[in-house]
Amino acid sequence: MATARVLAGSLIASLLVIALGPAGAPAQETAVDHAIALHQRLARRNPFDARPYLRLADAYIQKGRETGDVSYLGLAEQALRKSLELAPDNGATVRHLAHVFATRHEFPEAATQAARAIELDPGDAGAYGVLGDAYLELGRYDRAGEAYERMLRLREDLASFGRSSGLKHLRGDVPGAIEDLRRAVAWGEANRQPRESIAWAQSQLGAEHLAVGELEAAQAQQLAALRTFPGYHRALAGLAQVRVAQGRYDEGAELYGKALAVAPLPEYAVALGDLYTKIGRRPEAAKQYDLVQYIGRLNTLNEVLYNRELAYFYADHDIKLEVAVELARKELELRQDIYAHDLLAWSLHKAGRSREALAPMAEALHLGTLDAKLFFHAGMIHHAVGNHERAREYLTRALSTNRHFHVLQSAVAERVLDQLAVAAEQAPDTVRR
Repeated sequence: MATARVLAGSLIASLLVIALGPAGAPAQETAVDHAIALHQRLARRNPFDARPYLRLADAYIQKGRETGDVSYLGLAEQALRKSLELAPDNGATVRHLAHVFATRHEFPEAATQAARAIELDPGDAGAYGVLGDAYLELGRYDRAGEAYERMLRLREDLASFGRSSGLKHLRGDVPGAIEDLRRAVAWGEANRQPRESIAWAQSQLGAEHLAVGELEAAQAQQLAALRTFPGYHRALAGLAQVRVAQGRYDEGAELYGKALAVAPLPEYAVALGDLYTKIGRRPEAAKQYDLVQYIGRLNTLNEVLYNRELAYFYADHDIKLEVAVELARKELELRQDIYAHDLLAWSLHKAGRSREALAPMAEALHLGTLDAKLFFHAGMIHHAVGNHERAREYLTRALSTNRHFHVLQSAVAERVLDQLAVAAEQAPDTVRR
């Protein structure tokens, strides 16, 4: 596993040099690297003690969060399996294993393991959180809400507020989501939580503000996240989105490049490629688009984890459209959340099957999520099937929710709205003739 991780990492690093240019000096060791080394030593020294293996797994999981390197999940699972051999009824270990399954998008197994962790320790708030996460991805929102409520009753902390925020966002309660994230940040700071965890909440808070077009607040939170955890890839990418919305394209490109250098995630490469397309740097955009496909197909795990990103990429860029539909259907088998339905709708629409797209698009909208991307997709699908009034309604909602929701698609929404307005003005003349 470790050898495979090194080889995969070196391949991505080589492609990043081509796509971004030299990234500079190697990253310095962090606190989590020291924790990994410490618990590896303790596990070797005490091979029949379950505790070092659990702590080692926790450090691997944290390292994966910080770097975006999913191969740390395999290392974490190995350590957890060893810990469970030595102490099979440790609820915390089972909860960590459930988290690994959820992160790998194995949601039914994650739910099973989380439920077992709760049986072993009914007071484990974190186990209810992982259970809620699994239900959320499976589209069982009421069950997710019940799990999160139980988590909050047991413990109000950064993790519970963060999860509550995510569900409120999906249900269209943006003020409630923002308030929960503020509470998450405050609790994390007051209780000296890991800096990456606090930075995650700050960056997520920035994303909530950006989603409704509040650029100043979004900028403030992403900058705060970078102060909390310098070089944090989520905050770098979040600040890049803000810079693009502000029209500061060169700064946005630089920030996306930095985020990619830390965590080579396909969504960052797509965003940078689209930005390069916007400013006319098409050869550089093509390199980023090649990187997207490379990361998405690097290994079996990536093919599962990044199905969604790859299918959206194909659909957004009008390439491999039948592959996009196939990936979207596979994604819906794994996850039944609203974005899986949106992905299928958008892929079907782009493949010329817009009437088929209407039903999954309605399912994607049923929670009332305030997301300009969803409204844009709905508007374009209704436009394609001739429902011009619905198209105008959804495209207007997309731009009123966040005029800068996408570096390329915002302009498409404006253009189609203009076309619909012209057609509406000409319609009476056509009737008179």
